[in-house]
Amino acid sequence: MQAETISDTHPIIEIEEMHKWFGDFHVLKNINLTVHRGERIVICGPSGSGKSTLIRCINRLEEHQRGRIVVDGIELTKDLKNIEKVRTEVGMVFQHFNLFPHLTVLENLTLGPIWVRKTPKREAEETARYFLEKVRISEQALKYPGQLSGGQQQRVAIARSLCMKPNVMLFDEPTSALDPEMVKEVLDVMISLAREGMTMIVVSHEMGFAKSVAHRVMFMDDGEIIEENEPEAFFTNPQNDRTKLFLSQIL
Repeated sequence: MQAETISDTHPIIEIEEMHKWFGDFHVLKNINLTVHRGERIVICGPSGSGKSTLIRCINRLEEHQRGRIVVDGIELTKDLKNIEKVRTEVGMVFQHFNLFPHLTVLENLTLGPIWVRKTPKREAEETARYFLEKVRISEQALKYPGQLSGGQQQRVAIARSLCMKPNVMLFDEPTSALDPEMVKEVLDVMISLAREGMTMIVVSHEMGFAKSVAHRVMFMDDGEIIEENEPEAFFTNPQNDRTKLFLSQIL
């Protein structure tokens, strides 16, 4: 699958000179990032480089201390209403599935739309079944998370985010907690979303996915975006020594 050209000139995410500290630790340094609608970006880099913290700042799961983050025209500040607006438009899939174990798959998917978007229960259930079909586990609707495999649970987590009908999907190493045989089924769902034009930022070491789906691949190290390029150039002709070393270790 070739990544098509992005024609929409209006960015959906703008990050300007953003910094974040955890106490005295400067975890993100002068981050600048523009993401256009329909664009797919894969962020890679060594553990502790700030990748997950970066995407967690985009929906204010982490608070940045300097710079600007604007999502779909809304700047993330301490204004709780703006934070709530952004979170309804930005879906997030975590490394661990974060499903409610005491609720069925269907109940996990309808909880957000009913309580946050005030969607009628019947409509929420119809939407949930539609997205369960899309991630190819419609037959699991009435089961509980503990009855599913890890790959199935991650697909439920993706469907749960889609039920909120977000404009952007963030994926924080969505396959890293899965057994190898389950990785493909989750990546296949993500590739399907990409084909439909979903705006996606994916923190991942799945370089095959990056090569086939991403418009841009970014390498982070020590809290900075060290290098970024379209996939072919990124993988065949990396410019930074740290990028070269990282790729030599994982490819």
